[in-house]
Amino acid sequence: MGDMELRDYIRVARKRWWMVVTAVAVALALGTLLTVQAVPRYATSVTFFVTTPSAGVSDAYQGGLFSQERVKSYSTLLSGDRIAQLVAGSPGIDLDATEVRARITAQAVPETVLLQATVTDSSKDRSRLIAAATAERFKTLVESLETPPGKKVSSVKVEVVAGPETADTPVSPRPLRNLALAAVLGLIVGAAAAVLREVLDTTIKTAEALQELASAPVLAGVPFDNDAKGGPMTLTGGGHSARAEALRQLRTNLQYVDVDRPVKTLVVTSAVPGEGKSSTACGVAMLFAEAGHRVLIVDADLRRPRIADYLGLEGAAGLTTVLAGKASVDDVLQRYGNHLWVLPSGFLPPNPSELLGSQHMATLMDELREVFDTIIIDCPPLLPVTDAAVVAARADGALLLARSRRTTSAQVTGAVKALKSVDARLLGCVLNMVAAKGPDAYYYYDEYSAKGHSAGRRASGRREAIGVVPDVMAARDVPAADAVSAPPVGSVR
Repeated sequence: MGDMELRDYIRVARKRWWMVVTAVAVALALGTLLTVQAVPRYATSVTFFVTTPSAGVSDAYQGGLFSQERVKSYSTLLSGDRIAQLVAGSPGIDLDATEVRARITAQAVPETVLLQATVTDSSKDRSRLIAAATAERFKTLVESLETPPGKKVSSVKVEVVAGPETADTPVSPRPLRNLALAAVLGLIVGAAAAVLREVLDTTIKTAEALQELASAPVLAGVPFDNDAKGGPMTLTGGGHSARAEALRQLRTNLQYVDVDRPVKTLVVTSAVPGEGKSSTACGVAMLFAEAGHRVLIVDADLRRPRIADYLGLEGAAGLTTVLAGKASVDDVLQRYGNHLWVLPSGFLPPNPSELLGSQHMATLMDELREVFDTIIIDCPPLLPVTDAAVVAARADGALLLARSRRTTSAQVTGAVKALKSVDARLLGCVLNMVAAKGPDAYYYYDEYSAKGHSAGRRASGRREAIGVVPDVMAARDVPAADAVSAPPVGSVR
């Protein structure tokens, strides 16, 4: 964000408009409070005319120039200590010389012989009294100072030509001006805060940034769908929500990411928890099954398993049960619709990393590869534990998820480094939960993909999703009329 262009600032303003609005509102509130609490101040002005007696035109011209030069000095004299001391002793003015001086300002009117004094005070009457006393004392003082030694007539004459005149309305506070300044100040502060937050924000916002950090292609950007976190969406059977279309794009890209090295076992992982890896793994598995692949989902997150609960299946027996030698694969596999099987995590072991890195796990995965066309393995996040890296090292490839505006650049870098440390093959990344609307929305989630959004509905109950066999069991127990031919799971031990 160091080289932000105008469109970047506009995008930031659209995205963080609430910061600008909040700053303006706070500034207006403070401006109103200060205006209400401010003591009104009134101003009284007096204008002096300074001349030099002359006998002719030439003398008048020279006198005028002399008066203009003298007026500049008189403005300093008028607002100085000498006048303040003289005025402080006047009747009705209950102020000392310092307080009087603070209330008097003076300025010479440019290119003229006029001198204007302004007295500002919280009391309208006292302001007038000080101005009147100042006018009287100033005239006397100047003429006294400008009288040459031995002469009785001053060489300079000072006359009051206007005032003292007191304004009816206070010169301060000025509500409209104060509120306008407060609004402008709030706008500037809010905009600066929004830009600063954007500059300091290191989260992943775009597919381009994710691709650059991971040095791997971004295979899809999946929009945020609040309904997807509680259970599987209807992705098959004509679902055309933005999320369904994005997952279809991901499925297609996975099939063609490397035609020379096809992917059969795919690890789905993320840098940190909460990136949506389990729901994405289930969605992709459903869509592979929709395409006719015999698909197996393996819940290899042996710390916080989610697949069984997410799909509404029993998860007490599963992968760990098989690895511990307490059951065979065909005893714990569960059917989920046509072409799709699930191997839950089973009980939570005390040593997940050792169990996933065991030779028994490697043998099991080799046997499963012979049975299923596609195996999708849901693994824990890479940064907290090493489980995912262990499994990814033996898989055909890994898919790294990053949550839009949540996962940081450092987390992505750390996750990629964890995969590289075990020579795992990073197939690509997914920018998950991107905004479907607003300044950060992906342009291809438009009205075309949104037309069928209303068609997407959640599977109600535990086993009522489209394509789900009502009685979830091993495929060999499903009548042939109701399901496709089951893979020979009985041969896997």
